Amino acid sequence: MTIKPHSPPAIEFKSSTFSVPVLSLASNDFVLIEQLLNEKIKLAPEFFKHSPVIVDLSEVNKKQLALEFDELVEIVHKVDLFVIGIRGGNEAQQEQAIDLGIPVNTSPTSDVKIDTAKSKTIKAPTSDEFVASDSTTITITKPIRSGQRIYSHGDLIVLAQVGAGAEILAEGNIHVYGTLRGRALAGVQGNIEARIFCSDLQAELISIAGNYKISDDIHGAVPNTPVQIYLQKNTLVVKPIV
Repeated sequence: MTIKPHSPPAIEFKSSTFSVPVLSLASNDFVLIEQLLNEKIKLAPEFFKHSPVIVDLSEVNKKQLALEFDELVEIVHKVDLFVIGIRGGNEAQQEQAIDLGIPVNTSPTSDVKIDTAKSKTIKAPTSDEFVASDSTTITITKPIRSGQRIYSHGDLIVLAQVGAGAEILAEGNIHVYGTLRGRALAGVQGNIEARIFCSDLQAELISIAGNYKISDDIHGAVPNTPVQIYLQKNTLVVKPIV
């Protein structure tokens, strides 16, 4: 009798945590929506490129504004985003979403409560995930590895190193208490007062409010030294912390 070696099943469902940006709309003006989307994406193009989004129509429907969901999806796809879900839609919009193969969340949006007044501490996600936080500040306690992406709507504090190929983004300041080897983008919504602080700068790219430098421009500038990066007359300044 021949015993065949154990082989894994052809398919398997696994539980996973995957945080996705939510696009909340308060207008049915498609021209304005496309314009604003393009403006937002220009502030952090690498983060938003091919990014999945969930569309929240609760505010639009609360204002009783007519909106064709299938037309909205075309606009979102036009700016290189991908709609992977809808919430807060009315019956017609949910039917349009299902016809397009887009999942529908029928849970009341009032069940979702976010406390933006407190800071939040999280562990780094797995390599194929990114975290988008609505907290004022988030703190990462473990190293961020290649392929990981972290986004904070406030400040971002990393109490470990950021590996090559990783990407961290914040609308406020970024603090890295370790070696920064990946990409760090602060002030991604246009905050020119934002700063980046790190213990050892070996980054592939640093950016503040869309102004950036790549590794060739910063390599060897201040090795093995705590530094701060800030904007001065639309130019990034890298300065040792003394």
